[in-house]
Amino acid sequence: MSHSDHEHFMRRTIQLAQQVPQLPFGAVIVDRSRGQIVAEGWNRSEQNPTWHGEIDAINRLVQSQPDFDGRNLTLYTTAEPCPMCQGAIFWTGITTVVYGASIRFLQRHGWRQIDILAEELVRRSPGWHCHLIGGILEADCQALFTAARQ
Repeated sequence: MSHSDHEHFMRRTIQLAQQVPQLPFGAVIVDRSRGQIVAEGWNRSEQNPTWHGEIDAINRLVQSQPDFDGRNLTLYTTAEPCPMCQGAIFWTGITTVVYGASIRFLQRHGWRQIDILAEELVRRSPGWHCHLIGGILEADCQALFTAARQ
């Protein structure tokens, strides 16, 4: 997918994150072969601490398309996946993750994060293949998290 495609889908991810401005973690899953969104999600951790945006999108994907093929999927998220979410992405078989704000940015701005980057999880998980693309609409995503801390 092109850089403009990534920006297009990240804009939708940002819109979803704005539904929960105090926890602006949005996620979109795209079928690359069709160029279509197949699932969307946002942070619901006030209901369940494990219900992050990526987890919400993955759950919606499984409910709507139980026979999905993760090898054709890209997950977009406003922030670099935490270790729990990156693990769920592996188990789902999603092969590409595109994110805006990094874990390091979140840490610098007061967000509590487990200090393990998605890149390290990918490196230390040789049985899975997942390509990470960071910094897409980074300033827009960072603005969500900065505003949530004010």
